[in-house]
Amino acid sequence: MLPFEHLQKTNTKDNLWIYILLILCKKDVYGWELPAMIEAEYDFKPGKITPYRVLYRLEADGFVESKADQRRRVYKITKKGIEELQKAQNFYQGILSKMDQNG
Repeated sequence: MLPFEHLQKTNTKDNLWIYILLILCKKDVYGWELPAMIEAEYDFKPGKITPYRVLYRLEADGFVESKADQRRRVYKITKKGIEELQKAQNFYQGILSKMDQNG
C-alpha cells in the first residue's frame, strides 16, 4: 500500500467514529442510515457491519446514546461525544498547522 493510500485508509475506515460523531452533531439518526450518509457526505463506503460495531462501542463508552423509536433505535451524540470530536479536530488542526509551516 502506498503512503497516501495508507493515510487515506487510516483516516477514513479505521477512524469511522469521527464520521459517525460528525453526522450525529447535525441530527439524530437511525443506525441503518449511517453507511449511506457516510458514503454520500464523506465519499467513502464503510463496511456493511463496521458502522454498527463502531456505533455500539461509542454508545458503550458514553459518546452516543440511543432511544427506542417504535421498532428502531435513534442515536444522538452526547456531551462527551462532542468533547471527543473536538479533541480530534484539535489534533488534525495541529497536524495541518505543522504541515503548513513546512510547506
